[in-house]
Amino acid sequence: MSPRWPVEVRLPVLWGDMDAFQHVNNTVYLRWFESARIAYFAKLGLPMTPILARATCDYRKAVKFPDTITVRGRVTKVGTTSFTMRYEVQSEKLGLAAEGEGIVVLYDYTTSSKQPIDDALRSRIAALEENPDA
Repeated sequence: MSPRWPVEVRLPVLWGDMDAFQHVNNTVYLRWFESARIAYFAKLGLPMTPILARATCDYRKAVKFPDTITVRGRVTKVGTTSFTMRYEVQSEKLGLAAEGEGIVVLYDYTTSSKQPIDDALRSRIAALEENPDA
């Protein structure tokens, strides 16, 4: 695992991931990003409820079954109530297949409001980014 990517998730490409055009449907890439995001939250020990506010994806290559992908995630920016995650999908057969970003907001569903990112969480994010194997 590269220090640049604290989270890597390896997934098989499933037959059902493909669409009528015989390549992986565009929505599946966002699910792959989600897998990296949730793995990052678990590794971080995220104490609050996050909500995805924005997602982007740049499709580089059309992935097809059978294949295996590795999706990677990292935090690139921490704001007041949100942080930005960067993702990449590497296909074993094709190389870089997609890149994207997600903006994650800490959200309290009981008060229906955004929550600030405290110093403790900022420190955990920084530590994970500096030392992914910790």
